[in-house]
Parts: sequence; structure tokens; C-alpha cells
Amino acid sequence: MSASSTPGWVWLLLVGAVIGVSSAGALFQHVDAVPPLLRASWRLQLTSIVLLPLFIVQLNSVEKSVVDKFMTAKTWRLLGLSGVALAAHFGAWVASLDETTLTHSLLFVTAHPLVIVVGMLLLASRIENVRLPYKTETIGAVICFVGAAITLTDTGTTQGDQTATLYGDLLAFSGAVFVVGYIVVGRILRTWLPIFLYAFPVTAIGALLLIPFSWKFEQGFTDFGVVGWIDDEFFRYFLLLALIAGVLGHTGLNTCLRYISPLIVSVAVTLEPVLGSIIGWMFFDAGVPGRMTWVGGLVLMAGLMTVVIASERASLSKANNQNDST
Repeated sequence: MSASSTPGWVWLLLVGAVIGVSSAGALFQHVDAVPPLLRASWRLQLTSIVLLPLFIVQLNSVEKSVVDKFMTAKTWRLLGLSGVALAAHFGAWVASLDETTLTHSLLFVTAHPLVIVVGMLLLASRIENVRLPYKTETIGAVICFVGAAITLTDTGTTQGDQTATLYGDLLAFSGAVFVVGYIVVGRILRTWLPIFLYAFPVTAIGALLLIPFSWKFEQGFTDFGVVGWIDDEFFRYFLLLALIAGVLGHTGLNTCLRYISPLIVSVAVTLEPVLGSIIGWMFFDAGVPGRMTWVGGLVLMAGLMTVVIASERASLSKANNQNDST
């Protein structure tokens, strides 16, 4: 579908979805009295509850062949793997929000295109279906490394109540590494599996996996409880995380992909660090990033956009060549 024929509501949804996913960091950081792994579990728990009726409706409306394939052990092994990756992603990222500034956390957790390029370099000679990165992707990755290095020189500066630290930045980048597993499995299953049949079980698995880790490693677990989000003090924030960041954000982006080029959606998502920082500053007193974070962050985002544009164009070219050959 061309941009001129795309319904106007889709563009509005894209704007809302990008703002939605961008709001999560500020919301998570605002409720930092709750231990991070438990906070991540609460977010996924409430999102699962919101997704459950949509999952049931979709399960009862899809073709029997899809349901049969959905119920196979192979599919559930992949769903379980994706749930593990999602739990690790949220656990590492939410923990990073307690250890570094909002902007640093958002910059490094959204660096998964860099992780994918490095992964291709490491795995192309070992796995048959993994290609080497294209020249433009490699150039973009180098730009990312330069931007990250500049950003890290701002370690020790403050943004609101938080101080940028190397440890926190590494936690956020770990979140980017883990989310690649979620993305890879999603690309495999979403070729045939409808969105809610994928999103609900993966989200629920992630929520459940985080509970025992929070119980084992976080001292405040017993103070808040497994479903402490029902408390009036926290409910509105985690409802916003579930509805705005989860359903509007992630589900909205998946809906947009049906009408808009993945290139446009992917580039729009790279704006998350900027939008998230603005949301944190305007609504949650998150403060303004340091000077070198501005410089390094813009360079890092430029590198990420370069990688994303090159990768999506390569995917489009491959798809067109396959269509021409059939």
C-alpha cells in the first residue's frame, strides 16, 4: 500500500503507538519504590490480563489449521523461548532505570539493531541462514559505537534524581541483547501466527518467570507481593503501562505494519529515546540530559537509523526478488 492510499487513522495510530512505547521508561522510573524485577512482572501481568480476552476471541475465530499448529510442542517451545527473552529484556531494562538516567537507559536499550549486526558478523560463518551484514549496515554499526562511546563520557552526570553510570548503561544494553531473542522468535512465528495468539502467551510467560527471580533476589518482594499492582498507589501507573505502552504501543505498531512500510515504522521507533526523555521531563521531573549525552545520543540514533534503513531495504529487495522469481 502506498503512503498516499494509507488511511489517515493509521498515521494517527503510528504517532500514538510511538508515543506509547516511549512513555514506558518514565512510568517505570516513577514507581522506583518497587523492586525492578517485580515492577517488570507487574507490567507484564497487567498487560497479559488486557490481552487475554483478545487472545480468546482470536483463538475462536482463526482457522482450525492455525489452532492445530499453535498447539504443537514446537510452537510452544518457541513461545517459551520468546517469553524467557522478554522476561530477561524487561528485567534488565527496568533494573537499568534504577541505576542510570532515563535518557541513557532509553538510548542503550533501543540499540538492538546494533546487536543484530554484531550477531550477524559473529554467526554468519557458523549458521547457514545468517548472512553477513551489508556495507551500509556495517557503517551504521560503526557510527553506533562512536555514539555510544561519546554518550559514555557523560557518566557521572545527573538527570533529575538519577546519575548516569556505566553499570546502568550496561544493564540497559543487556536489555537490548535479550530483546533480540524476542524479535527473532517473533519473526518466525508471526509469519503464520496472529498477533494475540503470539503476544498473550509470551507476555504471560515473561510475567510468571520474573516472579521467582524477584522473590529470590529482591529484598522488597514480600513488602509488595506478587500482585501488588492492585494497590491504589500503583494501579494507575501500571494500567498506563499496560494500556498505553503495551496495547497502544506494541500492538499499535504491529497493526501499522499491515498498512505502512516496515521501514517507516522502524525509523519511527528509533525516536523513542527523544520522545521518552521529553515525556520524563514534562510529566515526571526526570530532568535534562547532559551535553555529551545529547551529542552521543544523536550520533547513536543516526547510526541506528542507518542500520534500520539498510536492513529494511535489503528485506524489501529480497522479497521483491522472490516475488519476481515465482
